[in-house]
Amino acid sequence: MLKKFATGLAVMASVALAAPAHADPITLGATDVGSTFSIDLNGFSGDNTNTIDDLTSTLTFTLDSVTGDEYVFSYTVDNTTSGGLTSNISSFAFNVDPDISGASVDGAYQFAFVTDGSANDPSLPNQIGAVDVCFKAKNSGSCSNGGGVAEGDSGSGTLSLFFDPDASEITLSDFYVRYQGITGAGGVGSATGESTTSTTSGSTTTSGTTTSTTTTTTSSTTSGTPVPAPGMLGLLALALLSLGFMRRRREHGDAAAQPAFA
Repeated sequence: MLKKFATGLAVMASVALAAPAHADPITLGATDVGSTFSIDLNGFSGDNTNTIDDLTSTLTFTLDSVTGDEYVFSYTVDNTTSGGLTSNISSFAFNVDPDISGASVDGAYQFAFVTDGSANDPSLPNQIGAVDVCFKAKNSGSCSNGGGVAEGDSGSGTLSLFFDPDASEITLSDFYVRYQGITGAGGVGSATGESTTSTTSGSTTTSGTTTSTTTTTTSSTTSGTPVPAPGMLGLLALALLSLGFMRRRREHGDAAAQPAFA
């Protein structure tokens, strides 16, 4: 009985550890002007369990200004693809809360594609689907196109997010990139990348006081060290307690069955 219980416990633990997760969302307001955050992304074909080794990238954003209806960022896209693979990052994308009314971009990426609730909303393949905004190297009807930043290179510029009504605070989440022109990955020619870790640093001003902060958030991925969800941790703890209780009852039963000697 104890052996079967332990086997079930091991299965539960493996399921919890295998669950993928995004890096945490980034929340910003006027007091965060000057803050910088970086997002590390993987690469996968099919669904997000089919990761491609060495297909990686990093997005870095700095909040330059906030004017109520407009948030302005400097951005850098680093294509860190390695291991003999080639790829171009043709676009990057993320979701925004509250909804944006528009966006603009310059530099390495020249075209902004914003959701408007129509059937032509921006979307990404590999089972990602709709996104709030994507920034593209070429003008096309989707977030999958050509051009962009090649492996080993970086591209930078500025982008703006517009809000109506004004937004005192915004949250950016679910960061993605689109890889095109891939070679060396077993016949895979294109792929999508999703955020795996995020690092935030910079100066935050509150009530006239400026404080420097650095925070790193790591999430689980299929190629990294998995982290179980909080709910599963509680379930595992309860299972361990039950296992210990059953073992104690068994030990007491064995002791009671021993013969008495004069």
